[in-house]
Amino acid sequence: MADKRKYFGTDGVRELANSGNMTPEFALELGRAFIKFNHGKKIVVGRDTRLSGKMLEGALCAGISSEGADVYSIGVIPTPGVSWAIKNLNADGGAVISASHNPAEYNGIKFLGSDGCKLSDSEELKIEYLLENDKSKNTDSKTGDIIESSELTKNYAKHIASIPKSNFNGKNIVFDCAFGAASVIIPSLLKYAGISGHVISSKFDGLNINDNAGVMHMENLTSFITANNFDLGFAFDGDADRVLISDSKGRIIDGDIILWVLARWLAKNKFKGSDSVVVTVMSNMALESHLANENIKTVRCPVGDRYVLEEMRKTNSALGGEQSGHIIAMPFTSTGDGLCTAMLFLNAINDLNEDVNTLIDRFGRYPQKLTNLRLQKPREFVEMNKINEIVRDYECKLQNGRIFIRTSGTEPLLRILVEAKEIETVENFSSELSVILEKFC
Repeated sequence: MADKRKYFGTDGVRELANSGNMTPEFALELGRAFIKFNHGKKIVVGRDTRLSGKMLEGALCAGISSEGADVYSIGVIPTPGVSWAIKNLNADGGAVISASHNPAEYNGIKFLGSDGCKLSDSEELKIEYLLENDKSKNTDSKTGDIIESSELTKNYAKHIASIPKSNFNGKNIVFDCAFGAASVIIPSLLKYAGISGHVISSKFDGLNINDNAGVMHMENLTSFITANNFDLGFAFDGDADRVLISDSKGRIIDGDIILWVLARWLAKNKFKGSDSVVVTVMSNMALESHLANENIKTVRCPVGDRYVLEEMRKTNSALGGEQSGHIIAMPFTSTGDGLCTAMLFLNAINDLNEDVNTLIDRFGRYPQKLTNLRLQKPREFVEMNKINEIVRDYECKLQNGRIFIRTSGTEPLLRILVEAKEIETVENFSSELSVILEKFC
């Protein structure tokens, strides 16, 4: 068996819809391989709002049911909603058809286990092996059933609304749905939670997901807030497993600051595992400093909420997440959940008596610069040994800072992160490294 995944990246299989490995034919075979690996009899499938979603959903469900498993087809629902439904139905696993933050022409397929969590690298590797090497088909005339379960969407909204809540009245809040899966949940969630909020970017047409909206275009939310005097706002990505926040001044509160707030709230309420927080290598060094002041340990891991969850399990941490807005709060969810995070953040700022408008100033992040260089070759062929050697030389020159290089798991990009206390140092090191590393791409 090969030791590298061929189809799966950081967050499932993802490509331009109806081409390459994102065709109905491939989805059908991938569904078959998943059941051969999973051996499940009850599988939950959901999708985001992309036009190609129904096409791929039909093929994936056909492949799963052809191997004898029943499929509970939820329709449009956030990725964490599928995770919740798996546990709610006591299902054997699930799949989400989504390309998350990517434009509408992309789509993807990711699988979840019976615990509602994303599969590990080794588990995805086994599915790839079966996909390529086991061409057998179930010939039993008794196939699995495909059951439409749209009611689970409302039940998921009720579940999120049941999170312990303070009195949110008096706060003018905006929710940017990115024309994605959050669009079908937010109205019900606000109703069930008793929150008076304003919803934008929710009228999806299958082609406008993430289009100048959501976490990839925070200017949509920030300009709306400042123009209409709202107190704060939340923006989600296409499958609503990420969230970023804007204060009333239109400044962005990222995952690091969200983790800083939630970590203190969990510790104050003495949740089990609140003495440590798992972050990725991309998180700002200021977060480590703030958490240390609260006697909370910081544990770093590779980029990807799957790796965050793995490290949280190893360290028995209640909280973990990414700067990009993937947040996992284990007392409440087992995967990144933007809606859950939004509710928890509202609870935390009330209970901690936080002034949202001063959070960014008090956090005092180290200047960071992330540069993306487009790769002309597949990411496994990038000359990382030579690149790492160059980076080590530069790190020796950098004081009070760090450099991190990685290839993207979802796009053909080499990412260069430079962080230091002085912005001039960050700019100089980023510029020099970008010029030197360009030739390797």
